[in-house]
Formats: sequence, structure tokens, C-alpha cells
Amino acid sequence: MTKFYFGESPLETQTNRVTGLGGFFFKSQNAKELVTWYAKHLGLKTDQYGSTFWWKDSNGIDCSTQWSPFTEDTTYFQPSEKQFMMNFRVANLQVLLETLKQEGVTIVGEMQTYDYGKFGWILDPEGNKIELWEPIDSVFQ
Repeated sequence: MTKFYFGESPLETQTNRVTGLGGFFFKSQNAKELVTWYAKHLGLKTDQYGSTFWWKDSNGIDCSTQWSPFTEDTTYFQPSEKQFMMNFRVANLQVLLETLKQEGVTIVGEMQTYDYGKFGWILDPEGNKIELWEPIDSVFQ
């Protein structure tokens, strides 16, 4: 079995799937004011994108999780009609997307690569768009 920072995977596979929570994104009536409120009242260290939480995985490697409000008119969550989107950290996005496609999971768009990681998107059975992220955490430090 594959070891994750939160325990054993139930999947008998050589490929890591989800390795952690990458972020939680949600629509907001006024994202800028909300970020300011969370900084003032809950002490979140915020920037224009929300707040980044730093932690270490089981190997002591620095990792991040993002909390981000989006404007309520964002199209980033499409085709989902939901008010939120989850982001999960993954170890090998390209292999995972190929595996998920073979398993009949709906893939949204094409994998995209940036200097801070690779991204892919899927839909769960209830229409929730899920962002999958193979991060390069060192870029943020």
C-alpha cells in the first residue's frame, strides 16, 4: 500500500492519488472585504488570493494549502454550478488523470502546467468540480 501523511491508502496501487488538501475555494459577494475580515478577526495572514497555510508532510517537506474566496461571478468553477471548489494535492497528475479517465471519471479540460505545479480538473457524481494539483511548493517560499 502507498503511505500518505494521513495514513494508509485503501487503494492497492503504485500510484499516489490524493496526498492532501490543496485548497478550498468558494464564491463570495465581496472577496476583497472578506479577505480583510478574516485577517482582522481570525488572524489569517492574507494576500490578494486569500491565505496560505504551511505544514510539513511525513517526510518533513514544506507543503501548502490555500484558502481563497473568489468573486461570485467567477467562471473558474464551471461547469459546476456549486458555490465552492475543492483542490486536492496529488503526486503524479498525468498518470492519475489517465487512470481516472479509464475508470470513467469525467475529466474537465486539459491538464495545465505552471511554474508552481500542474493542474487538472474532474467532476464527481454530484457535479462538484474538483481541482487536482501536483504542486511545486518551493516556488512559494
